[in-house]
Amino acid sequence: MDAQLPATAPISVGLPATVSEYTQVWPQPQPAPVRGRPPIKRIAVLTSGGDAPGMNAAIRSVVRTGVERDWLVFGVKHGYAGLIADDMAILGRRDVGGVIGQGGTMLGSARSAEFRAEAGRRQALDVLAGRGIDALVVIGGNGSQCGANALAEMGFPVVGVASTIDNDLVGSEITIGVDTAMNIALEAIDRLKTTASSHHRAFLIEVMGRDCGYLALMSAIAGGAEAVAIPEIETDPEAIGEKLRTAYERGKPHALVVVAEGAKYNAERLAAYFTENRERLGFDLRTTILGHVQRGGAPTAADRLLATRLAAAATEQLARGETGVLVGLNKNEIVATPLADVAGKRKPLDVGLVALAEVLEK
Repeated sequence: MDAQLPATAPISVGLPATVSEYTQVWPQPQPAPVRGRPPIKRIAVLTSGGDAPGMNAAIRSVVRTGVERDWLVFGVKHGYAGLIADDMAILGRRDVGGVIGQGGTMLGSARSAEFRAEAGRRQALDVLAGRGIDALVVIGGNGSQCGANALAEMGFPVVGVASTIDNDLVGSEITIGVDTAMNIALEAIDRLKTTASSHHRAFLIEVMGRDCGYLALMSAIAGGAEAVAIPEIETDPEAIGEKLRTAYERGKPHALVVVAEGAKYNAERLAAYFTENRERLGFDLRTTILGHVQRGGAPTAADRLLATRLAAAATEQLARGETGVLVGLNKNEIVATPLADVAGKRKPLDVGLVALAEVLEK
């Protein structure tokens, strides 16, 4: 049996929290193996689901901290689909050189309908056994960690690393990729404000996030938007129209609405509503949909450091035999949360931030 941790238990990874202290990280003490389980010699790492800026930094950290422990590290290509197909290769320190600043994932990612079935998962376990792999690190979001939990429930040692631009994952206040995606959205908002002010226009910008409004809400607050529409709160197009109208009455040269892609009135539906009711509302909206632009580009410093710390924590968890958990960040502490408490759940949005946005947009 794997050692069990309480929900969101703080863990030490031997990594300092500040950049200035990073020169003192290595060498790391080697924890004693868990009684009853042979010491780890081989691990595998995969990325799954939607790519997030910082995934490569996480892969790099898993490989180099694993090699430091004299482990053989396998990189699985194309997520769980590659695991089932035995599509993997040994990675060394030089194989992950130069990737820390690259977006996307060097291992690739893919959805796998086959893995959702028990037969597919057993095939994956057979592949791991055939390679002599002792444990697995899964870097990804909610769907990826559901897969990790399924393997853990079948008895295989797994540790998840919180990585999704949606920031909807239970067990981490912030996840890998969020900071980069938010800064891309913010840059677009700032640019649109410039042209909107020049022409005295109203603009609508849609950001990603699936059914979570975190990116939209935080981008709206940071970008000074006049209104925001998110899935967690019912959107009233008439109320949005009133907010834009009063913004012009207060003398603002522009008006900007930030919309989450999962909102009931997303960019397409909201723009259509304003077009259909243009004569009554008095104006229409110019629409910009960021889409997958938010996933691309180089990760920010914050995402590189977060990915590095979380991935190093994952190998520490494996070394201690404390598996079946997700490593995340809460109150600037790296914590471990049981995968069973993470899988299939969505982190609620802070309602206080919604109230703050309503105050600031006036």
